Amino acid sequence: MSAISPETFRTARTARAPLPLLRWLLALDAAVTLTNAAAYLALSGFLGRLLGVGAGLLLGAGAFLLLYGAGVGFLASRPVPPAPWVRAVVEGNLLWALAGAAVLAAGVLEPSAAGWVWIPLQAAVVAALAVAQHLALRAVLRTPGRS
Repeated sequence: MSAISPETFRTARTARAPLPLLRWLLALDAAVTLTNAAAYLALSGFLGRLLGVGAGLLLGAGAFLLLYGAGVGFLASRPVPPAPWVRAVVEGNLLWALAGAAVLAAGVLEPSAAGWVWIPLQAAVVAALAVAQHLALRAVLRTPGRS
């Protein structure tokens, strides 16, 4: 797949106001994701007891988040992130948020009181980031002068 396609920003000329906002939102997403990954990996036992979820679940989530956060950070570092990859981040974030709500609604987990606060809170933050990233991407794609 070519780096230059109709779905890819083509030149530095597109670096107007929406592009820096999009890159900042991606960087924020990466920082939050990598912070969670580090906490889940380093403190899985403690956090598992605190949240009322298994340490193994947190280790798996931490490993996934480490890879995901690194990928989002890489996108944020690009002068012009490819739109299809930004869309994949938005969709991944929405899926993560929905999964958090779904495991609680389905009774898959039996979290502690702290878990009942943390799981919906992190889902809401991730969903808000996804919406903000989606809106910023739309603004970038609508920027005049895009070739």
